[in-house]
Order: sequence, then structure tokens, then C-alpha cells
Amino acid sequence: MNTLLSIEKRNAVLNRMAVLLEQERANIKTVNQQDLSNYSGEDLAMEKRLLVDDSKIDGMILSMQQLASQEDPVGVERFNFGHENGLKIINKTAAFGTIMIIYESRPDVTVEAGGIAFKSGNKILLKGGKESLLSNLKIVELWHQALSANNISTDWVEYLNYNRDETQAFLEKPTQKVDLIVPRGGEQLIAFTKKHATCPVIISGRGNNFVYINKEADLQKALDIIINGKTTNIGVCNALDKVLIDSNLENWQDFATNLVTELHKYNVEVLGDESISKATNVPPIESDLIWYEEFLNYKIVIGIVNSDEEAIAKINKYSGGHSASIITKNNAIAQQFMEQVDCAAVYQNASTRFTDGGQFGLGGELAISTDKLHQRGPIGLQHLVTNKWYIYGEGQVR
Repeated sequence: MNTLLSIEKRNAVLNRMAVLLEQERANIKTVNQQDLSNYSGEDLAMEKRLLVDDSKIDGMILSMQQLASQEDPVGVERFNFGHENGLKIINKTAAFGTIMIIYESRPDVTVEAGGIAFKSGNKILLKGGKESLLSNLKIVELWHQALSANNISTDWVEYLNYNRDETQAFLEKPTQKVDLIVPRGGEQLIAFTKKHATCPVIISGRGNNFVYINKEADLQKALDIIINGKTTNIGVCNALDKVLIDSNLENWQDFATNLVTELHKYNVEVLGDESISKATNVPPIESDLIWYEEFLNYKIVIGIVNSDEEAIAKINKYSGGHSASIITKNNAIAQQFMEQVDCAAVYQNASTRFTDGGQFGLGGELAISTDKLHQRGPIGLQHLVTNKWYIYGEGQVR
């Protein structure tokens, strides 16, 4: 196991990384262009995630600077107990040891997730997708430069250039100790990792988020929130896929028709349940199974429910457990909805697009967990730790 690096050393590496990203900006973009031209382009969302432009590099640099300025998440006291026999018993946060991150097409993860894992005292194993190989190798080269510049072994950040079979073999029989695996990507990647991994896995990345329009909704806000959730970035897990409208909303047909018109302006494919299809002439859904689907595309499904309870039940049955929002002026109903909906993030009168570590004040995120252990929602620096008990005695025996 790697000995824990001092916080000064960890911060020095992150600050150096920020400088190197700025210096190598042009080279990173050139290398990324090669990845883009090698990519077949069959998946629009993946292509968007693969691109590294100036604003993405700005984001990478900012995340290194923010991480370097944050408090050390390791060694934070969480519990302190004085035993009647004089033992001092203290619980503190501790690094996991080695964290493996498996991800697709996003070179910024090589910087940001790597930085969060490193700042929290861990060795990092990066397993990126083949589509972003050149960009990833370039960024890992910068990690190694930042480590070497501070006389730290380059082993702290390792890139695993494995194909699918090699990855499976590594997951089943790791050639080094791995304490935690974080897969970031589609459902197939997550299922593959869960199936083969021999250590804990944090499940992240599946959305299928719902907005519920209660009968006391401000309809202009509802419209803006739906358009924002659906159209600003289709390829992210906090994007919106489903809308439920309370049939007790006055003239709900007019609102639904207006909503469909607005969505069509953004070239969103709209499908409806039987009531919505009749009221707005959009194509009907073919089966209820579509309620389970995450689209990652310009596509949305709208349905009618007859009560708040029905909305809550439907969301709990079909959603990915990521984010759900209620649009209502009634705070009591909103509170009830937020307490009963089983999602990592629940909203009143706001877009699901805010479920994000940076937006929640965590200074970035490693992943957005839809698991309940050991942390839900955006996983920031302060959550990427385990804990350890320190017991100080003077010869006590039991």
C-alpha cells in the first residue's frame, strides 16, 4: 500500500497539474482532434463528451485549483468517546487506498475524477475508453510530470490501456490491490463492472429523471424547467426524460399542447400516454416499458396522473433513483413529494440539471451515485473516504 502523501504534497501536485494543463492547452486539443477524427460518430452524446475544447480545458484547470484549495478530507475526526476505563476512542476519515475509475469518452474525467481521488489520498487506476485513448494518454503524461516535479512516484496515477477481455480479467483477478471501483458511463459498462468486480463498486451515471407538474404549478416556470432539463445537454445523467401532469390541473390539455409545441421547436421527439396522445396528437407510447428508459437524446415522454400519490408511485417504480422535481406553489405538497420520492436528489421548482457536484458546492464530483451505500448523489472529495478507529490506552485489558 502507498503511504499517505502529506496534504502539502498532494496540493503541490494539483497546482502543478493546473499549470501544465494551461501550458499544454494547444497540444491537448491537437491530440483530441485525432481521437475525434478516429471516432465513427455513431453516437452524438458520446461525441460531445469526447470533445476537448478551450472551455473544457478551463474547467479542468479550475477543478485542479479548487481541489488544491479545499480542506484535506483525510484525518477528519467524526466521533470521539471517552470510555469509563480511560480508553480514548476516536474515529477519523481515512483514504481507501487504491481507486479504479472506469469511464467512456470523457478525457476531462482523467483530470477531474483523478484529481478528486488523488486529493483524498488514493492511488488512482484509470481505465478510459478506446475512443479517447490519445487524449487520456496525453493527460496522464501531464499527471506523471506533475508527480515527478514534486519527487513523487508516478505509480500514484496509472493508466490501464486494456481491452474488454483484459479489463474483465483484471476485475476478476486484480494484479494489484483495488479497494473501490467507480464505473462512469452507460448501463452496459456499469452492469459489466458489477458482474466481474471482486471489490466494492459505486454505481453511478444512470438518470431517467422525472418532473411532476402539480395542479398548483406556476406553468411558466414548469415550461422553462422542462425545456432546460431536456434541451441544454442531452448526453448527461441529470437531463430530463419524463414529465407527469396532474389531471386536476385546470385546462391541463392547453398546457400539454403548449409544452409539446415548445419542445418541437427544439426538435425534441415527444411521445405521450393515451391521454396526452389524444389531447395533443403526439404519437402514443407502444408499451409501459418506455417509462424505464433513459434516452440521452432529443426525446421525451409525457403522461397524466390523477393525484400526487400516483405521481410519487410512478416515479418510484420507473425512475433511475437519480433526480426528480415537483413544480408547485404548495410547499406542504412539495415537502411530502420530496420526502416520499426515492431519489438521490429531489427538487421543488427547479431543473434536475443542477444535480452536479460543482453546482452543489462540492467543488466537483467523482460520480453521481444512485446507490445507497456509502454515499448518494454527487460524490465529492469529502465522501471519497472510508474511516478508521484510533484507540489510545494505558494498558487496559477486557
